[in-house]
Amino acid sequence: MAVAAADRHTGHGGRTPAPPTWPPRPSILPLTNMAARERRAQHVGRQRELRGRGVVMSLPVRRGGSAGRAPMEAGEGRPGVAATLRALNEALGRPGALWVKESGARNLRHRDFLAPRAALGAAFPGGQVPPEAVSAVPSLRGPAVLPLWGCRDTPAGLAVQVRRPEAFQRLLGSLPGPALPAAGAQEGPVVLHCSALRGPGALQPRHLRPVLLADHLAQLLRAQGVGVRLVPALTREGSSEVLRQLRIDWPSGSGGSSFPEAVSALKAALGRAPCNTACEQGPGTATLPEGVIGKVHLKSFVEQQGLVGYDPNLDVLLVTEGMLRSLAELQQAVQQCLAESQSSCCSIIHVVNCEEEFQQQQLDLLWRILDPGAHTALQVSTVCGPVKVTNPSSPIRADQYFQLRKRQMYEASVMKYGELAQDEAWREVIDTLAAAAIRFEMLSTAHRSQITLDLENSSISTKGTKSGAFVMYNCARLATLFDSFQRAVERGTYPPLPPASKLNFSCLREEGEWLLLFNYLLPFPEVLEQAAQLPTPSKGIRITANTETVCKFLIQLSMDFSSYYNRVHVLGEPFPHLFDQMFARLQLLGAVRDVFHSALATLHLPPLSQI
Repeated sequence: MAVAAADRHTGHGGRTPAPPTWPPRPSILPLTNMAARERRAQHVGRQRELRGRGVVMSLPVRRGGSAGRAPMEAGEGRPGVAATLRALNEALGRPGALWVKESGARNLRHRDFLAPRAALGAAFPGGQVPPEAVSAVPSLRGPAVLPLWGCRDTPAGLAVQVRRPEAFQRLLGSLPGPALPAAGAQEGPVVLHCSALRGPGALQPRHLRPVLLADHLAQLLRAQGVGVRLVPALTREGSSEVLRQLRIDWPSGSGGSSFPEAVSALKAALGRAPCNTACEQGPGTATLPEGVIGKVHLKSFVEQQGLVGYDPNLDVLLVTEGMLRSLAELQQAVQQCLAESQSSCCSIIHVVNCEEEFQQQQLDLLWRILDPGAHTALQVSTVCGPVKVTNPSSPIRADQYFQLRKRQMYEASVMKYGELAQDEAWREVIDTLAAAAIRFEMLSTAHRSQITLDLENSSISTKGTKSGAFVMYNCARLATLFDSFQRAVERGTYPPLPPASKLNFSCLREEGEWLLLFNYLLPFPEVLEQAAQLPTPSKGIRITANTETVCKFLIQLSMDFSSYYNRVHVLGEPFPHLFDQMFARLQLLGAVRDVFHSALATLHLPPLSQI
């Protein structure tokens, strides 16, 4: 292996930058003695309250040049953005969110958290923050609070910077595995119902969008310990094959035909339903159409129950046995979820495209009528916007869509790397790239918005920094980096990577390194938690899921990692005085690799080791 040139240092000339010099206190107008004593008393009372919540505050102890620096407590947990923001907000003794986390590279050169001037002006008379509250900020401590430098007054507001070497140590000092979100974001199991898989025809791209969303949401929820059932079971071989190619893990089975007793019970409930006219027929009454077993007045039921959010055009539903089989399958999924989780409630989320929302609302109301239980009252819908296909020669099926993207990925790879070997490994890489391209096309846009697919044969729309292929490429670059390092270790070029506790993280001086830690490694558990949140609708039955969060996170991570990796040589010349920096960088990028792998797992995409 040809070892890369020595690592470059940009902006610091190879020296560790001095810690920021904070003024003793911000420029705040002096208070009267009486007001100062009153504020001091309020601050002391606030400290006692915060200690009861697990946030430790103390006034800075000034000793020999370490003003405001509180020692890091042993056994502190993993730092988090939310916990640090909460501690900063509580330190100022005002309700509401005053502080924000910075993310732009330009601002991160000067500050990591900011309480904007406008927010301070609204929270404090004249925008004057008590000096003792400000001076206490550097001593904020807690299980998940980042170590902070002092708090200073700037034209933009109060600014705080993190003590970076300590933050690197706490986040990278021990890496048992990728960070996962805390459990408890969703209470009780969830049934995800995707009616697009019930249609008789072949799947089209517009059907894939809700299926991919449901598959991704299921992975996010399972990562937090939530029990999930996917409905309906696949019964068509063609649908199973295209979903397998797209790495969608969807259950197969016989559907509602496997539980005739439940269908019979629903038929009996239909006969007893007060809004059913099936049993009102007699001499002179028109017979029901063939295959229809009852008529249900949905509009009157909605009005009687005071339900909101349903289409006003819902009126009379002609009930078929197929509808009852669909409800029986949903009932079985709910019962299995409750039995496995030993929970008293189960949420039902219908993931549907906008063209089929009307039919889904009909099924929703029919279930409420026939099974007026607690679980049917918890039904909500996540509606996907339309999928527009530009200039298709004819309506395209989902399997044709996959084959088109697969061919485009192959052609793009040949253009970049030359003719590819036709072995099984390369076919697997191309299949994975095609699946990634489709998943990012479908999921990186908010689900309620329209997406446009360019399916022209001459268009390689899967290229560019916004694509799934770009994410997979950067994941493969990390695999190649660590493979190169391992082979160099085996040849004796480098010593093995030392334990994390032996690493010197003060060598991480590049702004790009702090950007990777502060914008990606630090908030990653909270990103997954946000993506899995299913808010209860305040009105109506629609909910908005944040399922675009992970794709956008991975795209932005790939862009910032690529910029850093193109600028910095990680594997440098094998000189002992360069090893500390190389090892610290490898530990950082190992954590970045774990984030890539964990996030891709929620999309059912395996990390690639080569492209």
